[in-house]
Amino acid sequence: MDETFMRHALNEAHVALDEGEVPIGAVVVADGRIIGRGHNLVEKLQDPTAHAEMQALTAATETLGGKYLPKCTLYVTVEPCIMCAGAIGWCQVGRVVWGADDPKKGFRTYSERVFHPKTEVVRGVLGEECETLMTRFFATLRR
Repeated sequence: MDETFMRHALNEAHVALDEGEVPIGAVVVADGRIIGRGHNLVEKLQDPTAHAEMQALTAATETLGGKYLPKCTLYVTVEPCIMCAGAIGWCQVGRVVWGADDPKKGFRTYSERVFHPKTEVVRGVLGEECETLMTRFFATLRR
């Protein structure tokens, strides 16, 4: 099931790529259905907080009509940054699944205790595919 929903997050990442954004995508799932989705909109909105996770969390809380997501899973193609991890913690997301680790800007660089204590974490789902997408994107910027 994790791979299926990570594919949806990857689809969002490809939308971001097509829009000239850093290709990161996210979906929030509850009871086997997607209730929020998002991709980076930082460049389009000129907003440094418009990360994929933030977009997906906002959509999910709007769908559910509440600010807490303890029975939800967030799928994101890259390890969340510290800002997004803070939002994930405040939303009390029950489970977080990501594809590629981010050794430079990932939240674990700062603290692994940002999420709610009951949040389950799964790393590396379709990790190679997620990492390749990021690597190719940044390689094109360096040309």
